[in-house]
Amino acid sequence: MNMARDAMGLGLRVLNRFAGLKAVDKLGLRKPAEKAIYGASRAGFATVGAASRVFKSTQRLVQPARLAQRSGDGLFDLTPSPEQEMLRDSCRSFADEQLRPAALAADTACAATPELLSAARDLGIQLLGVPESLGGAGQERSAVTNVLVAESLAHGDLSLAVACLAPAAVSNALVLWGDAGQQSRYLPAFVGEQSPAAALAIQEPSALFDPLRLATQARRTPDGYVLEGIKSLVPRAAACELFIVAAHLEGRGPALFLVESSTQGLGVEAEPAMGLRAASTGRLRLNEVKLPHEALLGGGSGETYATCIGLARLGWCALAVGTAQAALDYLVPYVNERTAFGEPISHRQAVAFAVANAAIELEGMRLLTWRAASRAEQHKTFLEESALARRLCADKGMQIGSDAVQLLGGHGFVKEHPAERWYRDLRSVGFMEGVLLV
Repeated sequence: MNMARDAMGLGLRVLNRFAGLKAVDKLGLRKPAEKAIYGASRAGFATVGAASRVFKSTQRLVQPARLAQRSGDGLFDLTPSPEQEMLRDSCRSFADEQLRPAALAADTACAATPELLSAARDLGIQLLGVPESLGGAGQERSAVTNVLVAESLAHGDLSLAVACLAPAAVSNALVLWGDAGQQSRYLPAFVGEQSPAAALAIQEPSALFDPLRLATQARRTPDGYVLEGIKSLVPRAAACELFIVAAHLEGRGPALFLVESSTQGLGVEAEPAMGLRAASTGRLRLNEVKLPHEALLGGGSGETYATCIGLARLGWCALAVGTAQAALDYLVPYVNERTAFGEPISHRQAVAFAVANAAIELEGMRLLTWRAASRAEQHKTFLEESALARRLCADKGMQIGSDAVQLLGGHGFVKEHPAERWYRDLRSVGFMEGVLLV
């Protein structure tokens, strides 16, 4: 830490001396110099802050805090409540006004800007899953509400939605399955002004990856556990301060472990991909990572892990629905305004049928996703329903993305229009596991 502070101080002294030279004004470099000093100081102190964070208990919980379960009236009605409508409208406005305009630059840079991530934190999304007793804003546990939030944010950009929602997956998991000690240690950080970057790491770099057959291994030791393996496509991996890592616990099966980024043996590598570029995906290498007994989440229960996979898949379904809706909303005015042979191309049967089919499939995707989420929040079995929703959203979402590129013709191939980016991101829905948790 001292070395980091010294390096930062040396850099700032050099910049300050440079800015004080009279030649700076003569050369017209005053403004760029001031901007560089401001940017360097801000980035430097942010780096030191992230590196020096120590998770500690601010209050001792006698028992874990859980959100109350939403009670239904027994009727099959997926109509959002007035509160859910208001939240969805707020998220949609944020997505359309801030995520959509920033999407192309973030995709090119393979990173979301700190300002955008800060604005997402200010929106208070991750506070919804934390009980009020722990400083959050949550009163009831609602998977449907979380699905609506993810769907709305994905209408702006799927990749940026992943970057914004990834920390909430960790806080949601801690509320759902964390014990009193784990909640006391980690949840206070998530309700503070500088909430930590965090991620749920399940995906592994293997063809036809099966989340129930993990290559990452966890073995017991007298002092706790030792993890070995690789996790791939982890959002904002280089910036994360806390991970929930899935590993096969010997003699038990798949389980979830809390791993702080400062843990010895944990390495992070950049892993840019075809899609999800703005999420700054990276790869975790776990080499003899030693964890205490308290790092095991949910007691290593197989039911906990299966529920985690089901809720994560519903999150990806919601992202697919939101992005497919964005593609349809973009397509309809385009085909009505684009003319060929003296008339709008929407007058062609092939074009009209393709747009109509996209709308039909989109409604099916939304219905299956909302239905599975509704069963999850009512504590009914939902794993089969989430699997069906995932299959439909993966296939039809990718088809809608492909049709958007096709119907835009040459415009669908260039970055001036967002269709090619939506298509690349929608392809991830078919194979990604984890990351989100509704």
